[in-house]
Amino acid sequence: MLIGTTIYALINTAILALMAIGFNLTFGISGIANFAYGAVYILAAYGVWMLLTLFQLPYPVAVLAAVGVNLLLGALIYRFVLLRIRGQALSEVIATFGIGLAILELFRYLGLVGFEYHLPVFVDKSFVIAGTYVDFQRIAIVVFSAVLILGLWFFTHHTAIGLAFRGIAQDERTALTFGIDSNKMATLSMAMGAALAALAAVFIIPLGSISPGEGYDVLIKALAVCIIGGLGSTGGVIAASFIVGFAERFTDTYIGSHWTMIVSLAAILVVLTVKPSGLFGNQKELEERI
Repeated sequence: MLIGTTIYALINTAILALMAIGFNLTFGISGIANFAYGAVYILAAYGVWMLLTLFQLPYPVAVLAAVGVNLLLGALIYRFVLLRIRGQALSEVIATFGIGLAILELFRYLGLVGFEYHLPVFVDKSFVIAGTYVDFQRIAIVVFSAVLILGLWFFTHHTAIGLAFRGIAQDERTALTFGIDSNKMATLSMAMGAALAALAAVFIIPLGSISPGEGYDVLIKALAVCIIGGLGSTGGVIAASFIVGFAERFTDTYIGSHWTMIVSLAAILVVLTVKPSGLFGNQKELEERI
């Protein structure tokens, strides 16, 4: 049981990291907490389902189309909404949460709920790992999460746009003196964050079904991981994903599934009590702010 629980805890860690990485990327670069993140995640899932079911498009084409739509949507949200309230944190939260709420409740109003709304798994096959059955979809999630994180590291360290992202994230005023357009970078970060949410949905949704409520769950989990790890820190997201991922699975196995959320929330409270800015956060601690 211990080996099986550990394997599924690692899988849960990969799922949480995949859920949170897009939210973290947007906040780390632009400083915007995109509370529409869960909604664009679900929007991509419904988009792929519609393209597969109604238009009979091949799976790869449907995925690329959904990612493209999310990419464009993220850019439009920044250009037409957030650009006008940039720097007003509360207004940004209210605006993005309102957009997300409208998207999710629209799907609920249209009656797009139920187990018939789901995405197919990539390969319907299972493997035995250390005596534990693990399906191909979960293995794909672990592999893709690792490749994505490594790819983002390479992108931010070895490409012009990635280096501009890092410059804005480290010191926006200094970056401006070097000719880096902060609004352009913020637009790209919103677009990339939404696209990463779409990719996460394509990999994770096949494990269950599509529902508006899942959008709220994804937002809460992404927030939990980013807050524990430190908003804007990729290393923090990875560390927090391990903490929450293992805490949830071991609690589910040895204590009870109804304690899972409580343990996760307790982990958030403990970390924030010890280090208010998160494990790898760069924000000032309480004693430095007063």
